[in-house]
Amino acid sequence: MKLLLHICCGPCAVYPVKELRSGGIEVTGFFFNHNIHPYTEYRLRRDAVKSYAEMVELKVIYRDEYRLEEFLENVAGQPAARCGYCYRSRLEETAKSAAELGFPHFSSTLLYSRYQNQELIRAYGEELGERYGVKFYHDDFRRGWQEGIDLSKEMGLYRQKYCGCIYSEKDRYAKKKKGA
Repeated sequence: MKLLLHICCGPCAVYPVKELRSGGIEVTGFFFNHNIHPYTEYRLRRDAVKSYAEMVELKVIYRDEYRLEEFLENVAGQPAARCGYCYRSRLEETAKSAAELGFPHFSSTLLYSRYQNQELIRAYGEELGERYGVKFYHDDFRRGWQEGIDLSKEMGLYRQKYCGCIYSEKDRYAKKKKGA
């Protein structure tokens, strides 16, 4: 089975790629993350994916587009609903690319994170898969959370401190301030 895997960052790819490959799935990565801000953070995460891909000989297709204005335009009015837009927009680009490139399946490393809404990701993935004629591959990769962390540290990959968008960075600092 061939699968196009949306990759949000290097550390989040480690466990899913390992698991998919061990199941005989031919994985190609797909980097499209217009949600990551600021640009310096975007570059750090993109470069971590490149380093990881080289280490494990993973082919990755890079949609190296920093679309700050588009992202903000779609979330600024309702910041509390930003995650839905973020999941859907990245999954849609992955599904569309999977269809265009001849991949029968697609998935996302978002399914690895304990912090993401698995049900919403799955619902969007299945809906978009139907729309573009590709199948969404769902697996709850959270079971490998600690293993992925340990392996990414061993690999020396850049490990980010927040989800990626400017709002999640703000939330990170607000939590620190409350705990201070």
